Amino acid sequence: MATHPQQNLYSQLEHLQTKYVGTGHPDISRHDWCTNMARDSIATYLGHRSLVTLFATVEGESNGRIRYHLLEKLHSPYGESDEIVLTKKERLTQF
Repeated sequence: MATHPQQNLYSQLEHLQTKYVGTGHPDISRHDWCTNMARDSIATYLGHRSLVTLFATVEGESNGRIRYHLLEKLHSPYGESDEIVLTKKERLTQF
C-alpha cells in the first residue's frame, strides 16, 4: 500500500532541508534566510560572465574588480547576526 501523498511530501522536504543548507527549515532566522538568498544571487552573478560585464559597465569598473567585490560580499553579505536563534519549542514556551 502507498503512504499518504502529504506524508511523502514532508519526508522529501525534510530530506532536501538536511541535504542543502539554503533550503531553510522552520527554525531558520530571518538573517540566515536573507544571507542564503544573497549568497545564491551572488553565486549566480559570478557564474554568468555577461552579468559581471553588465555590472562593470554600469559602475564604470573593470570586470576583475567587480568579481573581487562580489567574492568579498559572498563571505558575509549582511554582516554578523545579532539575533538569538530559538527553536520552535523554545519560542512556544516563551509565552
